[in-house]
Amino acid sequence: MTGGEDIPNSHNQYSGKLFSQQRLMYYFFLLGFFAIFSTTISKNPVLPLFTQALGSSDAVIGLIAAISPIAGILFSFPVGVLSDHVGRKRLLISSGAIFFIAPLLYLFIVHPLWLIPLRFFHGMATAILGPVIAAAIVERFPATKGEMLGQYSSATLVGRMLAPAVGGLVLTYFAAANGLIAYQVVYLIAALAGAPVFILTLWYPDDQNHHRSIISMTSFKESFRVFFSNPRLRATASADMATYFAYGAFETFLPVFLIGKGINPYQIGIIFSAQVVLIAVTKPFFGRLSDRIDKRIQIIAGLLVLGGSVAAIPHSSTFFEFLALSMVTGFGISLSTIATSAYIADVAQRQQVGASMGALSSTMDVGHSLGPLITGIIITEMNFSAGFLMSSILIIIVTGFFAWSVKEQ
Repeated sequence: MTGGEDIPNSHNQYSGKLFSQQRLMYYFFLLGFFAIFSTTISKNPVLPLFTQALGSSDAVIGLIAAISPIAGILFSFPVGVLSDHVGRKRLLISSGAIFFIAPLLYLFIVHPLWLIPLRFFHGMATAILGPVIAAAIVERFPATKGEMLGQYSSATLVGRMLAPAVGGLVLTYFAAANGLIAYQVVYLIAALAGAPVFILTLWYPDDQNHHRSIISMTSFKESFRVFFSNPRLRATASADMATYFAYGAFETFLPVFLIGKGINPYQIGIIFSAQVVLIAVTKPFFGRLSDRIDKRIQIIAGLLVLGGSVAAIPHSSTFFEFLALSMVTGFGISLSTIATSAYIADVAQRQQVGASMGALSSTMDVGHSLGPLITGIIITEMNFSAGFLMSSILIIIVTGFFAWSVKEQ
């Protein structure tokens, strides 16, 4: 009897108020849904319109749009390192507070340049949430981490799909209102969606036995060295970088290319919505697949599908061709990116999981930022075909680099 009683006692000492696995799963889903809904409705489609209403030029609109990803580049890796040393819960609470507070600050903006520090502050919310949640999921669900990461990603994509529609409806309904009221209502909704994020982070069932240690610059340097000196981790990060480089170019310049092909805006919306729906539906399946097959093969397959679909864009001309290519592109992104996170968790040292997820997130943001920038320069100097071909060539090169780096020694 004593031995039988030791098991639940030990479990209680380890977990305290830990939710059951099923409840914890739903907890992550709700947290991701409300967080991404809140941050997405704050920028799409309201942010450029709000910035324009404040009297800013196109150049300032572009600058403000680029600020938020910079926070991800700068903070994702340090946040991952911190979460390995001080625990996940403290950082999740900080993220939740920003999700709630930041939308309220938009209500006081009267000059567009004030949006620059505010967007950076708001970007810190997702820069913290992304790597910390990823690390928490792979820790809590080690045997099914791919599947759980896929389901969590789908929950965030539901929020990402609903937010622009809700924001657009609000702006349309209050279009006749004076001043900035329409935009302020949208940001109030963003704050209301951010409130449950903050509350949920307070309820996070932190593991009291999680490794705690003193954090210093040496810790950051060591985590950076460990990650980027490991060829498998380095190659996996480059795979995500190339994926989001292509995706950034795709989502930025495909609408312009489609308008030139005579595709109307309504059809363009369908093309992009179909892709998001496909990614949301397939990520749990591909996550489950990554738990059962060699993740390296899945990553390579996803990269090749993505590279081929992007290269085919300039050679298409009809709505249905572009719709098919958009969905194939989404298929490749879903297949590859869910496996990269799971593979990072497999390779990384246990005490470096947060730092590794942070480094992966930062590298992804670098690709997402460079994709539109470099592709825009190429399109300006040459043409759309060369711009999309650049993404395809990069993916092929990175695929070869990844395959060579992760091969069995």
